Amino acid sequence: MSEPDCLFCKIIAGEVPSEKVYEDDAVYAFRDINPKAKVHVLVVPRRHLANVAELAEADPQLLAHMVGVARSIADESFHGDYRLIFNSGRDAGQTVFHVHAHVLTGEVLDE
Repeated sequence: MSEPDCLFCKIIAGEVPSEKVYEDDAVYAFRDINPKAKVHVLVVPRRHLANVAELAEADPQLLAHMVGVARSIADESFHGDYRLIFNSGRDAGQTVFHVHAHVLTGEVLDE
């Protein structure tokens, strides 16, 4: 289920261009347009949920799958080390209210 005004739903539907990294029946992963690391990929469930808490409550297996996809991206892009970030809420820096995981890797990251 998607939301008609959601940017990530539009990206998943192919209505807004993105640089795809990975996709399957459950998730779509694409490069962030404002990268914070050498490799910065967003992993987004195809199902529209507002934040990681909603995702964890509604579908913990999907959350686990997103983490597995993040790990695979890090394995392919670096030597498996990565940072995984979920911003949840406006005050935490979430700007698109469709849950998404930021995968940062490809280089040694500062703390």
